[in-house]
Order: sequence, then structure tokens, then C-alpha cells
Amino acid sequence: MTSSETSPTPQPAPGDRRRWFALAIVMTAAFMDLVDVTIVNIAIPSIQRDAGATFSQIQWITAGYALAFAAGLITGGRLGDIHGRKRLFLIGIGGFTIASALCGFAANPEMLVASRILQGAMAALMVPQVLSIVHATFPAHERGKVFGLFGAVVGLGAVTGPLLGALLTEWNLFGLEWRPIFLINLPVGIAGLILGSRYITESKAPKALKLDLVGVGLVTLGLLMLLYPLTRGRELGWPLWGYVSMAGALVVLAVLVAYERRKAGRDGSPLVELSLFKVKSFAAGIAVQTVFGVALGIFFLVWTMYMQFGLGWSPLKAGLTGIPFSIAVSVAAGMSVQALVPRFGRKVLQAGALVMGLGVLLYIWESDHYGLSIAPWQMALPLVVMGVGMGLIVAPLTDAILSEVPREHSGSASGLINTVQQMGNALGLGLVSVVFFGVIDDRLAETAQDPAVGAAFAAGFQHALGWVAAVMVVIFLLMFALPKRPAQHVEGAEAPSPAPGKDPVLVP
Repeated sequence: MTSSETSPTPQPAPGDRRRWFALAIVMTAAFMDLVDVTIVNIAIPSIQRDAGATFSQIQWITAGYALAFAAGLITGGRLGDIHGRKRLFLIGIGGFTIASALCGFAANPEMLVASRILQGAMAALMVPQVLSIVHATFPAHERGKVFGLFGAVVGLGAVTGPLLGALLTEWNLFGLEWRPIFLINLPVGIAGLILGSRYITESKAPKALKLDLVGVGLVTLGLLMLLYPLTRGRELGWPLWGYVSMAGALVVLAVLVAYERRKAGRDGSPLVELSLFKVKSFAAGIAVQTVFGVALGIFFLVWTMYMQFGLGWSPLKAGLTGIPFSIAVSVAAGMSVQALVPRFGRKVLQAGALVMGLGVLLYIWESDHYGLSIAPWQMALPLVVMGVGMGLIVAPLTDAILSEVPREHSGSASGLINTVQQMGNALGLGLVSVVFFGVIDDRLAETAQDPAVGAAFAAGFQHALGWVAAVMVVIFLLMFALPKRPAQHVEGAEAPSPAPGKDPVLVP
């Protein structure tokens, strides 16, 4: 991904106010995407009841988006470099708006899943252009302020999404149940399309890499061969073809590696820059990012199901319960980057893994101790501890991964970081069938008034969180391969370009 390259198009003059309008437009689009990811989780129980979706379809409503986004992220960035970032941004936001309409008017769960996959694909065209447009539009001395604003938008989206989803679902506007969580994108997307065509300045990369559609196809095929059996296996009684498919996914991965190695030698534009994995800190960091994505994919979906199906809480009550978590993440993330990492380096990230794991264990204990009578205020402590741990990880992790990557590969490395985080998220959502629904008897889910339902969901929640705690231990161990101090905190070192894809902070 080459979005960090300078644009041959002249930047707007410093006094040109159009660049600030352009910034507001692309930030709004980024906010819309972030909100759309988090807004869906809180409405999933309503979708399940109103649309009659099965639990595997519920998983695909979230995992399908993440998979499509991950598969198209690097290609979306390269298309912008080749054909123009403004053009691809407008195509992406237009397609995202249409896909949102299709989600909102979905006639059945199958149409909703297909529309969510389309929405993820359109986000893969739109989101990579955001920071690329900022980089091409603003001079270097203004970018620090702009990237700070971007971080604020990420945090705001994380807090706003669940609350907005809860309110829209609770209000049941015009009797539409959950549908307004998607339809709210329509006026925002239309406005972004109109204003973006007027105020955003077109830019391209002078030496954009070529597309690697074969690589995209192999990645997508491999993930589908792994995820589909995981999500459907439990319902179908774990048939033999499922195990064959999951084993075949490893073969596809091996073919991908061989093809990428050959393509790198042929034209220097593979989807995955395999030479990056020779950098120990990058390889370990990519492993951390992937596994962390798995943990987040499991936790956020299971947490929502536990509160609404298991405890019988309303969407609004569940949404408000998550506020301490979001605030803790934002505060800890700011502290880790500004004060802690420059002083303590890698130990901050490792402490974050242990603290988050401790919060997960505390949550398991409280869920078991208080049972189905647990109150939101009793959940506040484990959620704050988890939030602090997550905040210590998410903000400095990208810098730690990139710190020893050669400058000329920073763009490709950044795109890959964001891609594997989304892939990990999709894998975690697929594993929910095994670590959560595998503990719950489907017959109990049909009788929502039966007290046994709550007990079954609580047991599934505790079991799934046990897996999340184990994943945090794995992450802690993997972090030993990260540099003790990221290069940008070593005096005289040059910091790598900011990641041109989606910021991984709070993107479950």
C-alpha cells in the first residue's frame, strides 16, 4: 500500500479553506464506518428476534463485513494510488451508502448477510483513502494536528456507536425495529458524496504498485474455507467436509505464500511483502495483531449476547454499561503513547496484556458470583480494568510493529497490519460457534422466558472469556519479540508514516 507516498498533485495553498472542508468530509466518512462496525453489535439480538436469523447468520452479519473489509483493504489503497484517491473515496462512500440501504431494507437474513459483505467491500475502497487524502492535502507541519483529530474521531466513534445503536433500536422508529441503524447512513453518505466531489482535491501516487487480484482471491478463499465450517459446523453436526475444508485452508495459504514470492520477483508488487517477515519485530507484531483481533472478535459479540439474551437487558441498558470500558480505553491509550511508552517501552504493552487478562478473569468471577442478578455498576470494575489494559496495547502497538521496518516498506507494512487485525477479528467471530454457542443448547434459546436460558448464556459467556484470558497470555509472550523501545522513541530515529488503513483502536 503506497498511500504514504507524496502526491504529484499540488497541495492546496495554506490559506485555502477547502482543505478543512475536505478533512471534515473524510473524517465524517471514517466516523460513519467506525460507528457502523460498533452499532451492529448492540442491535444483534433485535435482528435475531425480528428477522428470525440463526446464530450462524448472526455471526456472518458481523464476520462477513470484517472479512470483506480485510480482503479488500490493501487493494482499495492501491486502487486509490493508481486511479485517484478522490475518485475511489467517492465510489466507496457511494457504494457504502447503497449497501447501507440494502441492509436497512433487507427482506430476510440472507439478504442482510450479503448486504453486509457488500458494505465491507465498499468500506475497503473508502477507508484507505482517508489518511491518504489527508497526507496529500495537508503540509507536513499541519499533519500532527490532523492526525490528532483523527484519533479523537476514532475514540468518539467507539463510544457513540453502541449508544446510538441502543437508542435507535430502543426507540423503534416508525416500527422499523433495528433497521434505522443502517438507514441513518443514507443522509450522511449522500451529503459526503455531494460535498466530497466539490471540496476534495484529487491526488495519485507517482509510483503506485500494481494490483494483486490473485493474492486477494487466495486470501479470501482461504479464510472462507476456514470460517464457513467454523460457523456452520455446530449446526450441521461437524460433518467431514468441514474438517477437509479447514485443512484445505492451510494448503491455500501455502499456495498464497509461493505465489506472492514469485510475484515479488516478477513485478515487485505482491499483496503481501514477504520480506517484511524477516524483521523479527514485525513478524511478532503481526502475530500479536492477529491474535488480538481474535480476542476482540470473540469478546464483543459474546458480551452483547450475554447482556441481552442471557440477562434480558434492553439494548439501551447494555449500551450504557459499556461506557466505562470505552472511556478507560481512550484515557489509557492517550497516557500510553504520550507518557508511558517513551519511558518504559515494550513493558507497557506487556503490562496491558496482563491487565486486560486480569480484567477478563475478574469479569468471569463476577458473572459467576452475582449470577443473573448482576448489575451494570458491578460490571464497571472489570470493564475499566479491561479497558485500561486494552488502551495500553492498541495505541502504541502499530508503532512498535513498524519501528524496525525499512522506511520504503512502511506503507505496505501499515496496510498489512490493519488487514490482519480485521482477519483476526473475522476468525474470532467464527470461533464464537465453538467457544460460546458450543456451550449453549439451541433448544434453550427458543424459550426466552425460561430461567435456564440465562444460566446457559452466562455459562457460555464465562467459557468464552476463559479463552480470551488464555489469548491474552499468548499475546504477552509474543510481545517479548517486539523491540524493547520502538525506534521513534530512540533519540535521532525517524518515525514511520502513520498507518494508512483503519486505525485498529476500538474496532471490534
